[in-house]
Amino acid sequence: MNRTLALVLASATIALAAPVHAQVAGQASLGVSVEELRIVIQGASVKKQILGKPVYNETGDKVGNVVDLIVAPNRAVSFAIIGAGGFVGVGRHDVAIPVNQFDLSSNKIVLPGATKAAVKALPEFEYAKKDKSAT
Repeated sequence: MNRTLALVLASATIALAAPVHAQVAGQASLGVSVEELRIVIQGASVKKQILGKPVYNETGDKVGNVVDLIVAPNRAVSFAIIGAGGFVGVGRHDVAIPVNQFDLSSNKIVLPGATKAAVKALPEFEYAKKDKSAT
């Protein structure tokens, strides 16, 4: 995976991680440590530089848009949700693609080997529905 994209995803992961300060009974730390903040500052904004951005293949053909990032239970960004097809969100087919398959080239998100048809042929991603009776 491209170093810049890896930094973006690592920044997102670190921002979600708990601080590494020692816990004191009756007291909890919020935020990030100075060391973690230095890493976060070097990263990029998922909101401004990833979400909603087009995804291209290596020949420059647009194959979809990044609509979401999935953070696994271990707090690692593991999948990007790509919206393929459709017009203004109608008829869009969302798919999950592991983040290690992407590259960042000339400030473009690239999914090598992808085509619109290949992305649309992947199984559709659906968010898990929360069980209201479990609360």
